[in-house]
Amino acid sequence: MPTKKQLTESLETVLVPGIMRSVVKMNLVRDISISDQKVGIELASATLAPPVQEWLKEKIEGVTGKIKGVKEVNVSFTDSTPKDLNQISHIIAVMSGKGGVGKSLVASLAAIALKRQGYEVGILDADITGPSIPKMFGITDRPSGSDTGILPVPSRSGIEVISINLLLPSEDDAVIWRGPLIGKAITQFWEEVLWGKLDYLVVDLPPGTADAPLTVMQTLPVSGVIIVFTPQDLTMMVVRKAVKMAQQMGKPIIGVVENMSHFYVPEIDKKIEIFGKSRGEEMASAANAPLLGQLPIDPELAKLCDEGNVEQYSAEVVDKLGQSLSKSLSIKAK
Repeated sequence: MPTKKQLTESLETVLVPGIMRSVVKMNLVRDISISDQKVGIELASATLAPPVQEWLKEKIEGVTGKIKGVKEVNVSFTDSTPKDLNQISHIIAVMSGKGGVGKSLVASLAAIALKRQGYEVGILDADITGPSIPKMFGITDRPSGSDTGILPVPSRSGIEVISINLLLPSEDDAVIWRGPLIGKAITQFWEEVLWGKLDYLVVDLPPGTADAPLTVMQTLPVSGVIIVFTPQDLTMMVVRKAVKMAQQMGKPIIGVVENMSHFYVPEIDKKIEIFGKSRGEEMASAANAPLLGQLPIDPELAKLCDEGNVEQYSAEVVDKLGQSLSKSLSIKAK
């Protein structure tokens, strides 16, 4: 007689169209029953249009029917919502009190670094009026789904991404919304998108401490916050407001990242601090959190972002960011 382990392993090979992750990793498998040589598999229907359900049914019947001892396979679907199915271990909000400091870049590099460590990762682009995540990842596909929810769009390396820009007729279209509508969109990205099983969901916040960051802090079970800043004194003053917001909302600051920290000139082997002396340690002390990384001004990184190839960026600073981040989160979890 077949075992549940055998059946689950076979279901790992069945990928959900539009996301290319298995029905197991998307947490769609609700029940597996075995009676003599008959197998019953119950799947959640969330985000799955009728044609997709039929395709999955045939695919599952095919792969499980090949298991020794299986004579009959019955696949059924049960009503559900993405919110019921999502299992996310850590939610990381990337924020700053000021715009233009590189929150989206840090969010992207953090997700890439964690993905390279073997984790399942997603990015929720909560910057509704100024989304840039799809551009950096070169994602232009529209999300698929049904009236029960939508699926995020996978990047080339398998990072799940959802952004308002993926839902607009054109990426150049402006989103001219007031605060309540922006908050509603962020809530929908959390509750109506099927993320499935993720180790990390990175949330890219817009600048400031108003509606959008407040919605994320109040609606999502945020595990911790990354504060992004640049060395300028003016930036430091504004960013401290974001630190205080996170503290007042009771969200732990898991670390700070200094962007545009310096420019390295290989010909003379020297780091030039274009925007002034590094304030990494000072900011870490103010936030009472570790300094996760200091990102240099790198023309190659800027070029890759413009081309939609940020995932191709390879630098020691990215690896260190991922290691520092996972270490900091594991310490906070204790």
